[in-house]
Amino acid sequence: MNMLSMPHVGVLPAGVLGTIGDVAGVTVGHCTLADGPIQTGVTVVRAHRDDPYRHKVPAAASVINGFGKSIGLVQVEELGVLETPIALTNTFGVAAVAQAQIRAAVASSPQIGREWSTVNPLVFECNDGYLNDIQALAVADQHYVAALDAATSRFERGSVGAGRGMSCFDLKGGMGSASRIVNVARQDFTVGALVLANFGRLPMLTIDGVPIGRELSARKQTSTQPTATKPEQGSIIMIVATDAPLDSRQLKRLSMRAAAGLARTGSVYGHGSGDIALAFSTAWTVPHEADFIATPPLLSDTRLDPLFHACADSVEQAIIDALWSATSVTGRDAHTRLSLREAAPDLEQLLKRHTT
Repeated sequence: MNMLSMPHVGVLPAGVLGTIGDVAGVTVGHCTLADGPIQTGVTVVRAHRDDPYRHKVPAAASVINGFGKSIGLVQVEELGVLETPIALTNTFGVAAVAQAQIRAAVASSPQIGREWSTVNPLVFECNDGYLNDIQALAVADQHYVAALDAATSRFERGSVGAGRGMSCFDLKGGMGSASRIVNVARQDFTVGALVLANFGRLPMLTIDGVPIGRELSARKQTSTQPTATKPEQGSIIMIVATDAPLDSRQLKRLSMRAAAGLARTGSVYGHGSGDIALAFSTAWTVPHEADFIATPPLLSDTRLDPLFHACADSVEQAIIDALWSATSVTGRDAHTRLSLREAAPDLEQLLKRHTT
């Protein structure tokens, strides 16, 4: 198949990599489980290479629709920092990954839970049960460790890691990423997004403003696709990173703008969809043992609009990237999700028809 170039959302430029890896220090690693009915995995996002418990980064989350089983959000909301890497997996893998995070933190800092307070593991999830035998509880400690060890600024997207068994708009979903560069107060800042896309129904699919899902859904459906009349279910996790100096309150505002990018792709945040966004800044850290915390000069709230714009664009682009990068997967009970480009071999013509 001719490799069609992915549309570039908006007018803001992307970074060199075009992923969340453009935010200096941020790395992503995957561990993929692909064996017959087991189609799942773990993805880990690291804000930096230092010990995350001893060198916390400011963060905040927005729960757009709370149909989810994540762990760790309550303390992030209260304290506004991350204490572990961010982990993504399937719904029933949350407990195993959280335990792995705790073990890794204690191994690095034996004072945790004794001389020091306990650690707050942070695990996000989506339900990959259509393709993956989620009841097998296949995710274990070693898969988190493998994903953590594999973290790099250059990483795969699509049907990998936590995204292996995910569906998006009744097509193959998974991991997607994007970045945007903005100039604020005469300085360039980067905003990067990583998404675990597992939401939507085909008629809703919109790519860069083109409602191609309507046309695709009108075509003959294969026996492996559910009917398009079912309500929106699934979930999406949106991780937003920036090198702009923001505090947790400002990051809360930034994370909410991920919803704008999500909506542009056709989502209405359905009843059964868990839609959660988390934003963090790499511009400064919070030392665990500090009496006083030195912060850099923070951007004024009146200068945040370019970052809001970059967040919305990068999330929308990351969702498109997840669809673009995904490969078709067959899993549990011969359930199959076709990739966007396999389901729509005339995708280039469809997009051109609406843009010319």
